[in-house]
Amino acid sequence: MLDLSKIRDEIDEIDSKIVELFESRMAKCEEVAEYKISTGKPVLDKQREMEKLEALRKKAHGTFNEHAVAEVFSQMMAISRKRQYQLMVSHGILRKLDFKKVDALELKNCKVVYAGVPGAYAHAAMLQYFGEDVDNYNVKTFRQIVEEVEKGNADYGVLPIENTTAGAVTDAYDSLLEADVFIVGETEIRVNHALLGLPGAEISDIRTVYSHPQGLMQSAQFLETHPEWNRISTSNTALSAKTVIEMQDKSCAAIASVTAAKIYGLQILQEHLNVSDTNATRFLIISRQNIYRKDAKKTCLCFEAAHESGSLYEMLAHFIYNGVNMCKIESRPVPQENWHYRFVVEVEGTVEETGVVNAVQGLGCEARNVKILGCY
Repeated sequence: MLDLSKIRDEIDEIDSKIVELFESRMAKCEEVAEYKISTGKPVLDKQREMEKLEALRKKAHGTFNEHAVAEVFSQMMAISRKRQYQLMVSHGILRKLDFKKVDALELKNCKVVYAGVPGAYAHAAMLQYFGEDVDNYNVKTFRQIVEEVEKGNADYGVLPIENTTAGAVTDAYDSLLEADVFIVGETEIRVNHALLGLPGAEISDIRTVYSHPQGLMQSAQFLETHPEWNRISTSNTALSAKTVIEMQDKSCAAIASVTAAKIYGLQILQEHLNVSDTNATRFLIISRQNIYRKDAKKTCLCFEAAHESGSLYEMLAHFIYNGVNMCKIESRPVPQENWHYRFVVEVEGTVEETGVVNAVQGLGCEARNVKILGCY
């Protein structure tokens, strides 16, 4: 019978030799980096890597080992590139990330834009971040928010980006990705959906309910107890409250915030309609200035990966290798390119931290259309 302990000892011995050889290889890779720094050659030589992998594959025995050898050496080459990017950053070859650190955002005498109408959760998020006296105005769509900020009509915009139960606000993501603006802050609003009706109305009177699609989705459990009600989508929850007060029809109700009830003079028929007690929506604060507060903790960026096997993993490996923790990833379709996607990644760390800088620079050399969306 085979001795497992002996086999493991032999594997340990082989592994030690592999580590020694790996370190020798990495030393040579640093010499390659020095050469590329002095000559200006790019780190990634895709053709050279493909030829090298094919040659190594042929040295292996059996189909399984051929694939395994190619995978192992592909990872070793990727690690080599990442080390070379680090060295190039330290030598100032790759440019620094172009963001300015500030002690605090300038919130006095600023103008803020949000989507919806007074009483919407976006309105509440704006007041929470900027205060009750802020100069503000509203528009209809997320794209109009970023356009107003881009044009300089507003200093800041308030953009909903995700909800704990409904997920990402995809229209907001798409508007943000197409704009020349930056994320400079964030705030979170706890969602408390209420059923609002006209004064004197009762739940038994209701036949039609208005709300934003996410409001309807988040209140689905309550709405299932009234399958006879018609459900009509509106562009935001507060607009549904405004619609009900304007219609003056006791058979109509809105799912919106308690604040909306106060603003529009509606009666709260029932509170806490949303399924989760921890339901919250996160809002981003955007500006046309590429600045970040000194107490910022996160960086958000987007990129496109090649449409081929393993490309996304290779891009995300830049964060892994540089010890950067990824908090969130979203994919969005690339306009005019069917079945191609760009990825929005949120990571811990700021644009001045070495790990983030190295990871972003590596991405910049290997991914398509890399853009830092903000640091906050």
